[in-house]
Amino acid sequence: MKNNSIILIGYSGHSFVVQGIFQTMTKKVIGYCEKEEKSFNPFSLSYHGKEDSEEGLFVLHQNDFFIAIGNNFIRRKIHLNLGNQNLIPINAIHTSAIIDKSSTINASGVMISAGVYINPLAKIGAGVICNTGSIIEHECVVKEFAHIAPGAVLCGNVTIGENAFIGANAVLKEGITVGENAIVGAGSVVIKNVAPNAKVAGNPSILLK
Repeated sequence: MKNNSIILIGYSGHSFVVQGIFQTMTKKVIGYCEKEEKSFNPFSLSYHGKEDSEEGLFVLHQNDFFIAIGNNFIRRKIHLNLGNQNLIPINAIHTSAIIDKSSTINASGVMISAGVYINPLAKIGAGVICNTGSIIEHECVVKEFAHIAPGAVLCGNVTIGENAFIGANAVLKEGITVGENAIVGAGSVVIKNVAPNAKVAGNPSILLK
């Protein structure tokens, strides 16, 4: 039986947002795992070594935990490595988020921040970040370890590939697909499909070399 306490993996700017989410859920964050102890410790959390160290693994087995790292590829690597040891992160879902009952949220390391809207029949994969004020419209699919940045809007039937990054305040036209590992720049207006591994930006968005 685990304690009703949270350990964060990662302890910098993104994790501070996660800390606030857990406060709204009335869950107490008590410590963190990192490569080294942080000199800046705004929430007075206990340090427990790296997540794959002996101390780190012990505390993760004793408590719920969340991978509070914004980088999609690092977050994915840690998630998969810990999964091999039967360690699965919980979700961090801000109480102000509006989530339609017909949507599907994977129960493994999803972050849904303040003011997010997830509308009917949307599907959110493991390790996804839906950051502050983003809108995931009806029937959208956001695949594993993608990151939807603050204020981004996915209109209906948009598909976001694994590990993709959608920048702040970007708007994605209904029905398009963004491929895996792709990057959409902040403020972009995307009106056609984005290929895997591509980088696009602008209004309308264009391919960056």
